[in-house]
Amino acid sequence: MKKKLVLAVSVLLSGSLMFSSCIGSFGLTNKIFEWNNEVGGKWVNEVVFFAFLILPVYEISLIADGLVINSIEFWSGSNPLADNVQHIKGENGNYTVASNENGYVITDEATQEKVELVYNSEEDSWSVDGITFLTFVDDEHVSVYAGEGQMVTIEKSEAGLMAYKAMAGAYMACK
Repeated sequence: MKKKLVLAVSVLLSGSLMFSSCIGSFGLTNKIFEWNNEVGGKWVNEVVFFAFLILPVYEISLIADGLVINSIEFWSGSNPLADNVQHIKGENGNYTVASNENGYVITDEATQEKVELVYNSEEDSWSVDGITFLTFVDDEHVSVYAGEGQMVTIEKSEAGLMAYKAMAGAYMACK
């Protein structure tokens, strides 16, 4: 009996060395935490939190993350539970926003029309259909599309946003 226990502990400790230096993102546990935060107010969230502690939901998710899911993430480079798609209900319809390595793809769920927002890390800019619409200049300024290929630099503040809205409104009125 004692030999089996020593063998089991040895196997577990040896196996843990295989997974060292990989903390992982704990996607399953984080999804449970996120769901709990959306259940209701702070008192309901607290009750659900304690219930999940008593029912060992968090403990089981941590073990599953630590032993299986984070190992998959370590070896494959991606978390199988990573949610890179969001469903958004807007005033004019429902949209799906999927992230990818270069930015986002936004799809109108009714018409299936797609718009791709692409981030260029070299220029620190965002574009749509090859047209740059925003470039970060410094910590306090951005260059934004002003129409007909023109860019204008504005301050990253409420005053800068209001000035850009007024300029964009005037541009649209001229069209």
